[in-house]
Parts: sequence; structure tokens; C-alpha cells
Amino acid sequence: MEQQIIALFRTYEPFAFLISIAMNVIISILGVVPSVFLTAANLAVFGFWKGTFLSFIGEAVGAIVSFLLYRKGFRKLSETKWFSYPKVKRLLAAEGKEAFFLVLSLRLLPFVPSGIVTFVAAIGRMSLLLFTAASSLGKLPALLLEAYSVYQVMNWTWQGKVILALISAFLLMFTWKRIAQKKG
Repeated sequence: MEQQIIALFRTYEPFAFLISIAMNVIISILGVVPSVFLTAANLAVFGFWKGTFLSFIGEAVGAIVSFLLYRKGFRKLSETKWFSYPKVKRLLAAEGKEAFFLVLSLRLLPFVPSGIVTFVAAIGRMSLLLFTAASSLGKLPALLLEAYSVYQVMNWTWQGKVILALISAFLLMFTWKRIAQKKG
């Protein structure tokens, strides 16, 4: 996928920046598609700092667009029992400073899907301005870590090799646990 995106960027070089942002918006709206392949393409075409900046802008714009679309289309869902979990209820009801820090902290956690945080914040009471600030600030450290990791793997440095070894070990343990659970 990354190679096709790189080819697209190079074919339409004057518009590559806008294409990347548009792709990030689509990824954000879908909510479950990882953006790591787009970050990798941005780094390959634009270099580390420009590629990271472009990925950050794309993810921030994508989160804002997703927030607005989710708020418009799904607000009534907040009244259903699907959202009865205590943490979800807390985010739905949060306003002001509490909402800001909840979204900020959830964005900092790498295992919390970005689309879910955006969705719950959008159907809750949080304002667009607070969401934009909290979401963007929270995405920055995670994106820098992602960009650094992807860059190291792409350039096959010793850090990239360690990152791949750790990911491989994690996937192996995860798969082994799943198999053990099914047998037991």
C-alpha cells in the first residue's frame, strides 16, 4: 500500500500535500484503518520533518472532520445502552477542562483507537474547540514516536531492527496466547 501511495504522490507532486491530507481525513472518518502506511509514505516522499508535519496536519484535520461528521450523524446514539460503560459515560458527560484532559490522556495511550475517542467525544458534550486542542496535543507525541519508529524501520537502522524484533516478539506472544486459550 505504501508503494502505491508514494507513486501517487510522485505522479501528482504539486498536489501530494493535499492528497495526503485528504487520505488522512478518509482514514480518520473510517476510524479503524491504521495510518502508519500513510506516515511511511509521507516520510519517504517528504523527508522526516516535513513528512511528520504533514502526517500531524492530516491527522488533526481528519480528527476535526470526523468529529463534525460524527456529531451531525450519530448524536442520538449517546442515549442508547451501547454507551453504558463507566469510562464511556464519563467522556460523554464531560465538559470543559475534564473533557479536555480525558481526550488528551486517551490520545496519549497508543492502544486506544483514535476513531473511538473521536466518536465518543463527538456524540458527547465536548466543544469542537476543546476537542481540537486536546486531540492535536495528544496526537503529537504519539505521531512523533510513530514517525521515528517508521523512519528507523524504513532505513533499517539498528533501532529499526530492535523495533521490528519487539513487534515480532509481541505478535508471537499474542498469537501463542490466543492458541493456548482456544485449546484450554
